[in-house]
Amino acid sequence: MAAVKQQVIKMIQSLSEEISIDDIMAELYFKLQVDAGLKELDEGKGIPHEEVEKRMSKWLTA
Repeated sequence: MAAVKQQVIKMIQSLSEEISIDDIMAELYFKLQVDAGLKELDEGKGIPHEEVEKRMSKWLTA
């Protein structure tokens, strides 16, 4: 747990001095989502590129 705390402290220290609490929360949420996505990919839970193209093609055709 200490490692996580240190990562958060380091991330916050790297941000601008003028940043708001809302911005910090958004940065933390973004990091949480990216980390969760990378974990899913490591576990083989990702969607193959071909499937993404297939799904996106439905959105892109008008």
